[in-house]
Amino acid sequence: MRIDVLTLFPNMINSYIGESIISRAIENKIIEVNVIDFRSFSASKHKKVDDSPYGGGSGMVLSVQPIHDCLISIEGYKEALKIMMTPQGKTYHQTDAYELTKVNHMIILCGHYEGYDERIRDLFDLEISIGDYVLTGGEIGALVLIDSISRLIPNVLNKGDSFKDDSFSSYMLEHPHYTRPQVFNGKAVPDVLLSGNHKEIEKWRQEQSLKRTKERRPDLLKRGDDNGKV
Repeated sequence: MRIDVLTLFPNMINSYIGESIISRAIENKIIEVNVIDFRSFSASKHKKVDDSPYGGGSGMVLSVQPIHDCLISIEGYKEALKIMMTPQGKTYHQTDAYELTKVNHMIILCGHYEGYDERIRDLFDLEISIGDYVLTGGEIGALVLIDSISRLIPNVLNKGDSFKDDSFSSYMLEHPHYTRPQVFNGKAVPDVLLSGNHKEIEKWRQEQSLKRTKERRPDLLKRGDDNGKV
């Protein structure tokens, strides 16, 4: 998978992808991440990428020219899935991460300032939001996509199919986990996990997963039911 990230702050992306699991996936050529500073494509003498909005109002608006020129400079941009990070986009879920693993090449645009010149939207295929809140820029959102998608790609985690039991993977939260010591501050590991009875352990985990989801995120169960998954 190839991912191109268009940003004004390359170091924000590079510092994250240079660490841990994502870094190893890049080194092993499982994924490719290219970080592009679209300021360098500005036709402005002073490399400006924003301007005041027509009609007045507070804040500055990202200009279409630098983003357009940056986008068309990318090899294969026409065929790539072009994504904008924006609070106005579709709210991102785990199911979206699974769908995006099928994409061979995606381009992610990180916004800044008050917003986008509306004509920028015409250049992109999909708008995504990571939640109902506003950040100072789209870099964190882009990293959420990169991380959540990459870990689902075979051989990135090196743990078989362990991600299949993750929270949200089946419209339920994950069951509780325990490790050594067996007793800590008077709190013991549940007996069933020590029994060696894998059938009973799996049953307990399913029950705990359902209980936790009902208590903490009943909306997930409704969404799964609506989609015929629960």
